[in-house]
Amino acid sequence: MKIISIPLITAILFAGFAVSCNSSIESKKTTLTSKSDSLNYTFGFLQGGSLVAEGIEDIDVRQYLAGFNTALDGDTSLISDAAMQQLIQSFFQELQVEQMQRQADEAEVNIRQGQAFLEENLQNSDVFQTDSGLQYRVIREGDGPRPTATDQVEVHYRGTLLSDEVFDSSYDRGEPVTFPLNRVISGWTEGLQLMSVGSEYQFFIPADLAYGNNPPPGSSIPAGAVLIFDVELLDIK
Repeated sequence: MKIISIPLITAILFAGFAVSCNSSIESKKTTLTSKSDSLNYTFGFLQGGSLVAEGIEDIDVRQYLAGFNTALDGDTSLISDAAMQQLIQSFFQELQVEQMQRQADEAEVNIRQGQAFLEENLQNSDVFQTDSGLQYRVIREGDGPRPTATDQVEVHYRGTLLSDEVFDSSYDRGEPVTFPLNRVISGWTEGLQLMSVGSEYQFFIPADLAYGNNPPPGSSIPAGAVLIFDVELLDIK
């Protein structure tokens, strides 16, 4: 296991962990009378905001500040560097397990909802389904060639969730995208080979043909989600 340095751990904690305020800190009574006061308040506010945003609980503010002040005063820590390493590594491991469990629980709910949606969606006379479970609707049929899995394609697209939330859109960015067809999710690889240049299709992609339980980091796509894409095939490169 890679050892994380104490300075790096400190930076990570300052950048991203949440605090559950178990002590009574009456910040609202603070009076800012100088530029220095305002600057220090800003540091605290921004740090506290980033901590809270992560949602990590059960960190005792009194002990947190005790460690903080010990470092500021240049005093010796009550905990050795080695023990700190072990504590932090254990914390990250436990956090990862909790996050994976939450993601699995979320995926289970989304998969059930997705299956129900796809079953109902298939009742529409203009919706078709392939052997893999990919569903699609033809909005406009083109008359150009069809791509193969090894081609690069130029497309315009809009991706939405079942809630109608748009999670990605080349239209919003104002320009189409080009990519190798065999380097995207399998629902796209299969679906675009059904299209001829000039076509516009709507795809309903089950989770197992999209991102499954592991959506892209930082995206709004939840685990186990069915994805809906409106796609125009503009060209084959």
